[in-house]
Amino acid sequence: MAKENYPILLPKWCDPMDLLELIMQTDEFLTRQVAANIILAYVLIFVIIFAESGIILCPFLPGDGFLFSVGVIAASTDLNFYIVVPICIIAAILGYLINYYLGEAIGNRLLKKNYYWFRRFYQQTHRFMEIRGSNAVILSRFFPIVRTYFPFVAGMADMEYRKFVRYTVVGAVLWVLIFTLTGFMVGEIPWVQQNYGLIFLGLVILTLIPLVYSSIRHFYSRIRSR
Repeated sequence: MAKENYPILLPKWCDPMDLLELIMQTDEFLTRQVAANIILAYVLIFVIIFAESGIILCPFLPGDGFLFSVGVIAASTDLNFYIVVPICIIAAILGYLINYYLGEAIGNRLLKKNYYWFRRFYQQTHRFMEIRGSNAVILSRFFPIVRTYFPFVAGMADMEYRKFVRYTVVGAVLWVLIFTLTGFMVGEIPWVQQNYGLIFLGLVILTLIPLVYSSIRHFYSRIRSR
C-alpha cells in the first residue's frame, strides 16, 4: 500500500517513521512536503532548523545536509529560494538565542546552589568564552551535535550577551548561505540528483571528521597526562 501523501507537520511529523525518513531520505521527504502543502513546508523547515539549533534534545535532526537539501529542492520545485533562506537564518538565530537563555537560567540556578563542580566548570568555561568565544560561536555552527549544545553551554558560562548575539547572527548567515547556495547551484545537475544519498552521507561524514578527530586527540592527551 502506497504511503499517504500528506503534509506531516504536527501532529503527524512526530511519527518515528517520518522522523527516520527525514534523517535518511531528506530530499524525498522535503519534496513530498513541498508538493503537498508549500506553506506547511516552509513552517516545517523553520521548525527543524530551530529545533536542531535550539533544543538540546534534538541533536539527531539533520542540519548541514538538510540545508543542502533545501537548496537542491529550491532549484527544482516551487520552493522559493529567496523566501526559504531568510526563514532558515531566522530559525537558526532564534534557536541559538533560546538555547542560550535556557542555559543561562539553569546556570544561574546552579550558581546559587554553590556546587563546587559547577563553579569550577563555570570559571573555566567563562574564561574560554571571554578569550575565544567569538570564533567559537561561528565555528560551532559547522559541527553537528556541537551546535545543539554550544549555545546552552555559552549561556551557562554567562558569555557576554551582545557578543553572543552578534556572532550568532554572523554564524547563522554564513552557515545557511554556504549550504543552501551550494545545493541551489548544483541542484539541477543530473549526477547530483542521481547520487544525492551519497552526497548527503558525504556531507555528514565530512562535518563529523573534525569533531571525532578532536575527541580522539583530547582522549589520548588525557591518557598521556596521567
